[in-house]
Amino acid sequence: MANISIADIKALREQLGTGMVDTKKALEEADGDLEKATEILRLKGAKGNAKRADRSTSEGLVAAKENGTSATLIELACETDFVAKGEKFIALADKVLDAVVAAGATTVAEALAAPAGAGTVAELIDGEAAIIGEKFELRRLAVISGEHFAIYLHKTSKDLPPQVGVVVGYSGDDAETARSIAQHISFANPEYLTRDEVPAEAVENERRIVEEISRNEGKPEAALPKIIEGRLGAYFKQVSLLEQDYAKDNKLNVGKVVAEAGLSLSGFARFKVGA
Repeated sequence: MANISIADIKALREQLGTGMVDTKKALEEADGDLEKATEILRLKGAKGNAKRADRSTSEGLVAAKENGTSATLIELACETDFVAKGEKFIALADKVLDAVVAAGATTVAEALAAPAGAGTVAELIDGEAAIIGEKFELRRLAVISGEHFAIYLHKTSKDLPPQVGVVVGYSGDDAETARSIAQHISFANPEYLTRDEVPAEAVENERRIVEEISRNEGKPEAALPKIIEGRLGAYFKQVSLLEQDYAKDNKLNVGKVVAEAGLSLSGFARFKVGA
């Protein structure tokens, strides 16, 4: 048996991020051959991927990148915050994002099939998951088109990578206000840009709910239409970005702030890890 040095174990661990015991065993099995030990560890990890398939991935990070007339936002998930804040996981997210943007992928399926190194994004993710020993998942992807973009990545903890990511597409010259709108979105979590984008079935469902609430409260029949419309207005104010009260000045709505800044918003995306 080859003499396995601490230096060899340390070098392989730093390269792969594997545990001390597993690394030592792999080197012993490979008779000290670093390349063969790496292969052993990868194969062992790949087998573990199948066992981890049903595990929950509630941690991770968000990352975004602008590319000409579009900007891409992704959520890469893992099992623990310990892994999420590690250099290897953060580096993996950068590689995945670069590959997804380069391929012009607009769905998770397209992203996973995108070329990455000698394989695909899916293979890249699975390979790193096998080495680190956790389930990794490219959970979401959004692509926003526009003339300019405001990207805001928010850390909910100083020890973790960004957990909330926002991309806003816009035209106009006020980049500072556009960034402020992105910050507002990270906090207020609107679902749609305008009330016109809210699906008709969602509006009708909300109308049915507020009508039932109003009737149960004993409101006069003649006053019901006005009461229902008022409550629907409150619903639109909650879900529509342009109708929300502006986080920095609740005397203004976002639509007025956007107009006064000479901006026009083409769309937005917001992801929060695990949500």
